[in-house]
Amino acid sequence: VDQSKNFCSFAVGFPEERSIWLYQAKKLISLCSCILARCDHCCCKDVNMVEISTLTMRLAISLTDCKTWKNLTSENTRAADASVETLIEFIGTRQSGTYRCVRRYIKCFGPHVTPGKIDSAIAPDDQLLVTASAVTLALRPFNSTRADMGVDLTGAAKEYFTLILTIPYICKRLPPLLLPALKHISVLQPSLSILLISKDKIFEEISKLEQSEVSNVDNSTIPYCGWALGNLITLATEHDDLSNSGCFIQGLDCCLYVDAINCISQNLLKCFEESKGMLHCIDDRATNNTSITEEADTNDSCRTKTLFMDLLKPIYQQWHLRKLLILAKEDVPCDRETNHDLDQRQVKRRSLKLTDIICFYYYMLRIFSSLNPSIGPLPILNMLSFTPGFLVDLWGTLEISIFGQTGQKSQEPEHVKQLAGSSSGEQISSTRQRRNTKDTPKKWANVLHKITGKSNDADDTNLSDSLTSENSNDDALILWDIETMRQGSEGIGKDVMHMLHLFCAIYGHLLLVLDDIEFYEKQIPFTLEQQRKIASALNTFVYNSFLQNSGSGNKPLIDVTVRCLNLLYERDSRHRFCPSSLWLSPARTGRIPIAAAARAHEAAFASLVGTTSGIPTRSSVLTTVPHVYPFEERVQMFREFIELDKASRRANGEVSGPGPGSIEIVIRRGHIVEDGYRQLNCLRSKLKSCIHVSFVSECGLPEAGLDYGGLSKEFLTDLSKAAFSPEYGLFTQTSTSDSSIIPSSSAKLLDNGIDMIEFLGRVVGKALYEGILLDYCFSQVFVQKLLGRYSFLDELSTLDSELYRSLMQLKHYDGDVEELCLDFTLTEELGGKRIVHELRPGGKNISVTNENKLHYVHAMADYKLNRQILPFSNAFYRGLSDLISPSWLSLFNANEFNQ
Repeated sequence: VDQSKNFCSFAVGFPEERSIWLYQAKKLISLCSCILARCDHCCCKDVNMVEISTLTMRLAISLTDCKTWKNLTSENTRAADASVETLIEFIGTRQSGTYRCVRRYIKCFGPHVTPGKIDSAIAPDDQLLVTASAVTLALRPFNSTRADMGVDLTGAAKEYFTLILTIPYICKRLPPLLLPALKHISVLQPSLSILLISKDKIFEEISKLEQSEVSNVDNSTIPYCGWALGNLITLATEHDDLSNSGCFIQGLDCCLYVDAINCISQNLLKCFEESKGMLHCIDDRATNNTSITEEADTNDSCRTKTLFMDLLKPIYQQWHLRKLLILAKEDVPCDRETNHDLDQRQVKRRSLKLTDIICFYYYMLRIFSSLNPSIGPLPILNMLSFTPGFLVDLWGTLEISIFGQTGQKSQEPEHVKQLAGSSSGEQISSTRQRRNTKDTPKKWANVLHKITGKSNDADDTNLSDSLTSENSNDDALILWDIETMRQGSEGIGKDVMHMLHLFCAIYGHLLLVLDDIEFYEKQIPFTLEQQRKIASALNTFVYNSFLQNSGSGNKPLIDVTVRCLNLLYERDSRHRFCPSSLWLSPARTGRIPIAAAARAHEAAFASLVGTTSGIPTRSSVLTTVPHVYPFEERVQMFREFIELDKASRRANGEVSGPGPGSIEIVIRRGHIVEDGYRQLNCLRSKLKSCIHVSFVSECGLPEAGLDYGGLSKEFLTDLSKAAFSPEYGLFTQTSTSDSSIIPSSSAKLLDNGIDMIEFLGRVVGKALYEGILLDYCFSQVFVQKLLGRYSFLDELSTLDSELYRSLMQLKHYDGDVEELCLDFTLTEELGGKRIVHELRPGGKNISVTNENKLHYVHAMADYKLNRQILPFSNAFYRGLSDLISPSWLSLFNANEFNQ
């Protein structure tokens, strides 16, 4: 109280005394910060160190808050405020070292630190006091009187962003009591602004900081700009994990927020690209580590990535996207400083646009794909796919960029409309429409019987009947070729590239769960006219990207567009919604000769086996989108492969034609399958050689005649006719009306049943190798497995149309599903016994409810389409691949394979 002994009395004295006080106060602030940096509550055993840290923080807080001074009077309050403001301004400079010391102190806390781990001699209250003081000191420049008066915070904001916001998971290190101070708009808004004003300098400083702290375990997994990204998202939002609801902090400029996050995301992705997709540079010494050390490093890395992804949780909650979309529609402008030069700073009025939001989620999708340790971008794709209206708005913006303003209003040619009308199911009978909209007790009894495994005759018409008819006059159809896409990925701007990438990723994800009723009848989310535009744009883009050999520099974009395009083509192959010329349109000119294409395809496919890196060369369009070549040309390529293989075998001295050295077999007419299996199954790839068949009549006498190819063809034809017949027991017809066949579930009960199916794979391979047509066609689902592709819900209609309709009725049922008394099991009749299969572990005890009915529908489809058929398809494929290379089969999809 005695002014003569009060140090702060100098701050309100004469000018010389104020200068002395300010000089000494700056030294004290720096000294207090250095002591703070040495205080580690987690491992510090020195009680005196904690006590002195507590005292120094109290001193630092008092020096920067004149309201705690005991020598103030009403006359010298203004002078005290001026001195304190000057001291606080010093704190925000690099010379003070305050932010670097606060950073070092906060980084001593880990996200898993619990009160039990703190030394018992240290009172938790002291830790909270020191931590709260450190945070208060760091935030002083933002909450000072001069800041309220509009004084520039550039220096403090730069230091705060570079040194504090880049602390890994800072929100998890600090006590929750202190987080509102960091979330306050007075702190967050300047931090976002300074990034946009001087982003180059800030990222340069962060890079230097990263290099100086390279030994830090956190930095070895996530770059510091990544931690700034996660921390800003967490600080700018308030969210509830249980209800998936939330909001942005009050007063936040969301346009500024989106721009800042986009800026950081772009820099973060650049870091990934520079390190060739790795999260960070891996030290060469890792090769000399023991397996235990490597396992520990891997676990630490996954744990750190999980903690980081937890910071991004608001991004994949619907409220976040919806609030941004609302702001974009309101089109409210805000003032934005655009120049980091203080003398030339400009203010620009800026409002949030849909393109900003698209860019935001494009970057987030890329980040999730790179960082998510377990499920990749699935959380964000689920959110984006099922947010009402977003995908439609995204395509609307992209459509204008591709087709122009008039593109949305352009009319399709009349013959294309007629084709679409005949193949889309739009002309559904009024009787069927009434059945789809009215749930009758009889219908639900049928659903219950069918799903639980009991047989029931359904009188519904086949869903796909009205979807498969096609106008055969393809000559009248135009060739689709989108001009803006003719240069591939090199011919579109950055904004269009972002939109295209995000759209294909979202729509490709949605197509996996979109059933045929939604796609063709309800036409959700796009009309069939829009679907044709999407397909034509993607087809032109993908083909020309390979044609221009520009795919290697844009691999993520090429990957998602190829995936989306192939999903659309597979759906069109099952139920036509596009003219056949659409898929060939980009290949109208410039296709390389068939023989050269076949050789190039073989080489490209061989280079892809076992690798996932790099986009193949120009000719590898055949490995990704072979449909751009007409089916007839691909058949010629297939025959070219076989001719090349035969030539290679002849060059190696193998017998490939009739004559001495060919395979001699004797076949009894009444036992053609058994004799063929006994004599040929063990030959494997040698079955490519010529077969010389001698038939024995039912009387046991040799039949007259020489085999010049006709008898071997007759043998293969008769063998396949007998073995593939449902009466033989290995294969059965599907319940659809196309008379396709699929391995019977009871085949595993037969003697050598699986081996016999493997043998039949070789028989089909031999027929393909020799160009012999067989009478049977396989189920599309079975062929999908042979081609190594996963089958999804909508493909169930080609296998079991009744079950598919029943599941669709269940999926769209508005009542209480629990009333049907279903559980996660499937009952199958096999060998006269009823076998219950659980669709998920413990499925007998899991009831189907409105909340999990979609899981049940997809689990049922997955069992029927993938799990049940897998042992048979694997066996058949082993036999088929002995004669036919997988690269040859990759030219065709399931429908084309049967042709």
